Amino acid sequence: MREAARRLRNIFRELKTYIRVGMTTLDIDQRAEHLMATQKVKPAFKGYRGYPACICTSVNEEVVHGIPSKKRLKEGDLLSVDIGLIHEGYVSDAARTWVIGRVGDESIDLIETARQALYLGMAQMKAGNRLGDVSYAIQNYVEAQGFSVIRDYVGHGIGRDMHEDPQVPNFGKPGRGPKLEVGMVLALEPMVAAGSWEVDILNDAWTVVTRDRQLAAHYEDTIAITENGPENLTGPQRYEDALVDSLGVTLHA
Repeated sequence: MREAARRLRNIFRELKTYIRVGMTTLDIDQRAEHLMATQKVKPAFKGYRGYPACICTSVNEEVVHGIPSKKRLKEGDLLSVDIGLIHEGYVSDAARTWVIGRVGDESIDLIETARQALYLGMAQMKAGNRLGDVSYAIQNYVEAQGFSVIRDYVGHGIGRDMHEDPQVPNFGKPGRGPKLEVGMVLALEPMVAAGSWEVDILNDAWTVVTRDRQLAAHYEDTIAITENGPENLTGPQRYEDALVDSLGVTLHA
């Protein structure tokens, strides 16, 4: 799983330098598919329950599962890219929200809240803790920033299958749920909305949007529980090492 995660990190690194104002989300999907072939991995999403593309590209009010299309990226857009891949029978899964050009302070705050929430949830991924400790840490931080966590879609266990038990909600109460154990690997993925947590699904039967059409951000990493604590397989081990992760904008410089 570490090797599957390393190859996914490589793909994100390449995509980040490729994306520009004016290109389509279909361009990004095709580039990701080429990079997967270069990395000698298979896309985990393509064909999954009929999903038609290699990656998910969700723009602005789209929360998750946006289907790549001929939609062109504009200055000020938020782009969430979700990628899963399979390497020698093991799956890695991660998502990033990037800004396209210059955006307002609220957009940056939204993105940073989603990212920070992931690391606060990850800090609770220690053997002996409960799953609810992770969920509560995410929800408590997000709501303290004035945003909301999406409740209809959650993180998940991951390994030989993309979605394994347990489900990992981004909301909950501490001290509840399954006990965390060494060897577990979870895909932790805060989905954060600027407004209400309520969502709708578009007519394509995949794209999830905020009901009030306010902005959303999505961060996800594949994280293992080890004897030494949580290990982020698909991203930086510390939040401080991940402060610059956008397109053309240095966050909190």
